[in-house]
Amino acid sequence: MRVQEIPIREIRRPLYRQNDQNKVKALMESIQEIGLQEPIDVLEVDGQYYGFSGCHRYEACTRLGHETIRCNVRRAPRAVLKMHLA
Repeated sequence: MRVQEIPIREIRRPLYRQNDQNKVKALMESIQEIGLQEPIDVLEVDGQYYGFSGCHRYEACTRLGHETIRCNVRRAPRAVLKMHLA
């Protein structure tokens, strides 16, 4: 696994998650003050990035207008992606 900055627009979020808007707001305030402390996790499959966790952090950074987000990137075959989608 490696940590890298990835353009937010390149991360696909295939599963809908209902975020707690109070948590998103608190994260936005924290990120503005001290930056994103914990990277989100993404799978890299065939050059595409898929996010399944870090939904609140992802939304907070998006709403703040960030163009990139720090990610823990794990390369995986398509079979692993299919397991996450099942």
